[in-house]
Amino acid sequence: MHKLTYTCLLLFCLTTVAFGQGLPTAVPEEVGISAERLERIRPVLQGYVDKGNLPGFLTVVARRGKIVHFETIGMQDVENNKPVESDTIFRIYSMSKPITSVAVMMLYEEGHFQLGTPVSKFIPEFENMKVYNEDQTEISDAKKKITVKHLLMHTAGFTYGWGKKPVDERYKELKIFDTVMDLTPSEKLANMVDKLSTIPLVHEPGEKWTYGVSTDVLGYLVEVVSGMPFEEFLQTHLFGPLGMVDTAFSVPPEKQDRFAALYRPNKEDGMERIEDRGTRLENGEINFFPSGGGGLASTAADYVRFSQMLLNGGELDGVRILGKKTVELMRYPHHDDWFGLGFAVVTDKEPPNILESVGNFSWGGAAATTFWIDPKEELVAVLMTQLLNNRYPFQQQFKVLTYQALTE
Repeated sequence: MHKLTYTCLLLFCLTTVAFGQGLPTAVPEEVGISAERLERIRPVLQGYVDKGNLPGFLTVVARRGKIVHFETIGMQDVENNKPVESDTIFRIYSMSKPITSVAVMMLYEEGHFQLGTPVSKFIPEFENMKVYNEDQTEISDAKKKITVKHLLMHTAGFTYGWGKKPVDERYKELKIFDTVMDLTPSEKLANMVDKLSTIPLVHEPGEKWTYGVSTDVLGYLVEVVSGMPFEEFLQTHLFGPLGMVDTAFSVPPEKQDRFAALYRPNKEDGMERIEDRGTRLENGEINFFPSGGGGLASTAADYVRFSQMLLNGGELDGVRILGKKTVELMRYPHHDDWFGLGFAVVTDKEPPNILESVGNFSWGGAAATTFWIDPKEELVAVLMTQLLNNRYPFQQQFKVLTYQALTE
């Protein structure tokens, strides 16, 4: 396709796909990106859809605060022949974690606690935690207290209970994320904390990095410290001010025609649809556990705005969410030179083996969604899809295909 034709089509799409709550648009060359080379993204991702590996994609690239690439490929609902649209709503799973981490740092900026403050000051259930020894044959009193920073860095000693060790059996037995109970979101979070307080940690707080429910505990911390329900805090202090109009722990009936179906691979490299992991309320709303670590649904437009705010040092469109130094602290590699306060960080110690920059910070979600923020190149990118147990390298390919298009 001729460059001029591509640019005209791009601008037409960007101005007509109801992406208005996203960011301003620009011709790629205006911000140092080749429009012609951006054309390489589509055929690579289209190949996965054509092979039946997954349903569809939505990809966005923004540089210097302006969107230069926005494409939809394939279906949001294969069985009902509904294509991915600009405002399709996706389960973002662990891409909820950076959002919760930002909420925590907003309260940190207000002086409610220090990063080294023991969490038990606000959540007394964690005052006298137990800890397993390395082979989980013995239990003893934890020598250290869990701090806010431990939770932000995933070094508190919580896990997800995905394995087959004694601690994993306890997580499964207690059903940490029980969505069946007839409880309010606040009661569900309190119940989760009660259960966690009875399970020994897998290691001493601060000892090592263990991926787990730390960020879910942070969601409850936000609720306790702020004095308002967790989602209300997010809506009032983050989503509302940033114009993130479709991000929530639920999908109301009037938005469900935009809600993507969920899939997973089958044995034949195809895919199969699976049921939502939510609860349908009497009013028709699809409701998810208020998990700060993985419960949110969102759109690409919303997440691009959130990411651009962070790239801008905590501000977007005249609305300041965090201070500049706070964002710098969050994207500093605090643990083993690779993990910050809610994000993975690319560092000099572990040089990139893919096209990206030292200083990138990012994370992804269980259904193969991903995003990254590159302060050096003033770049934000988001990829949305809905495939659990992903076995394909399209996230890495999307990153390479984005960076190879930079010209300055």
